[in-house]
Amino acid sequence: MDTRVLRRAVSRRLPDFPWDRLTEAKSRAAAHPDGIVDLSIGTPVDSTPDVVQRALAESADSPGYPTTVGTPELRESVVRWLGRRFGLDGVDVEGVLPAIGSKELIAGLPVQLGVGPGDTVVIPTLAYPTYEVGAALAGADVVVSDSTAALGPQAPAIVWLNSPSNPTGRILPAKHLRKVVEWARERGTLVVSDECYLECAWEGEPPVSVLDEEVSGGSFDGILAVHSLSKRSNLAGYRGGFAVGDPRVIAELLAVRKNLGLMMPGPQQGALVAALEDDSHVDAQRARYADRRKRLRAAFESAGFRIDHSEGALYLWATRAEPCLETVAALAERGILVAPGDFYGASGARHVRIAFTATDERVAAACERL
Repeated sequence: MDTRVLRRAVSRRLPDFPWDRLTEAKSRAAAHPDGIVDLSIGTPVDSTPDVVQRALAESADSPGYPTTVGTPELRESVVRWLGRRFGLDGVDVEGVLPAIGSKELIAGLPVQLGVGPGDTVVIPTLAYPTYEVGAALAGADVVVSDSTAALGPQAPAIVWLNSPSNPTGRILPAKHLRKVVEWARERGTLVVSDECYLECAWEGEPPVSVLDEEVSGGSFDGILAVHSLSKRSNLAGYRGGFAVGDPRVIAELLAVRKNLGLMMPGPQQGALVAALEDDSHVDAQRARYADRRKRLRAAFESAGFRIDHSEGALYLWATRAEPCLETVAALAERGILVAPGDFYGASGARHVRIAFTATDERVAAACERL
């Protein structure tokens, strides 16, 4: 087969990469005399904690192949962290599997679990685009829905949950999560909960893990939680995440990932242990984000925006009742770049997502321009 044909065939299976559409707006924002304030992508900009950097250096002598399952120290750290931070005492190391960043895991999970043509993957109405990418790679159908009642009698292969949500910051109550889990168990459907922002909550009731007894009923059957250290520990460059939950599903993922050679590098595993065992840097970073969020929210509201949801995660979900691309263009004229809401689904067409992960100096610049 001609490789050019192959490349075209693969690309047709995937949605367009959304950030490619921001090229023009980014150029316009960058032309501002004081430079661009990029609030479009929630990438950490603060330093990786010293305790993590030291652990990486101490683990640098790593001549052998790492194991796909991860070191005992890493898996045990995950178990301790879940118990200490979220009160999840029923997790066992057999239900823990590291990943080379949560995005890799999310994108590959349907294929690695044997989902394929004829299967259905349910994603939220407003969702992280990689859920759809993973389904497309597997050749599965995608259904967009926030309501199990709307799905009728069908039995999807996977239902994705995300709380706190990217992009909206919405926090789903435990009652809703439990309803989804019970519905899925009746149909043999796997529930996968993206909990990458579980430690980033600002208002209202705190978020609850799908593994919490109030949701799971004390059993992890048919449920997985996906976690990332990128945001909570400024480790996006280290590519560190993991899945936790049903040991049978973890075992299936492990068997496949061994064959694919998906192994987190040894030095990174040592760094992740340090990050999981230290809470002080997380609390300090959370305070930084809380301050940036407060300042940006006040500035955007003063400029005529309404902020919806945004109780958690690292974003403000904002609207001024116009098409999102008009909002993006207007803000770009002020040197501020944000993400159009329709990146995340059709119902986001009149919102923009504003990340508050920029530096204090850039946040101050945005507030002044607004």
